[in-house]
Amino acid sequence: MSAGSSWTPKQNKLFENALAIYDKDTPERWHNLARAVGGKTVEEVKMHYADLVEDIKQIESGHVPLPSYKKAGGTKGYNFDG
Repeated sequence: MSAGSSWTPKQNKLFENALAIYDKDTPERWHNLARAVGGKTVEEVKMHYADLVEDIKQIESGHVPLPSYKKAGGTKGYNFDG
């Protein structure tokens, strides 16, 4: 995301949860999102959303490599094959 105002992990989680509640058809959506996050203006919330949309576009277009995850140690007797 771009270098705008700093967002804490808690604010990001509140933002994500609020997005699930206040969809694009919600009246006063941006005000509701800002209120849910707390400490952010409507403009900051709009910019954060625009950054999120851009990040998703970059990921979906393959411009951001997926992280390589290490294989977890053992399956403790579980068989995950078919």
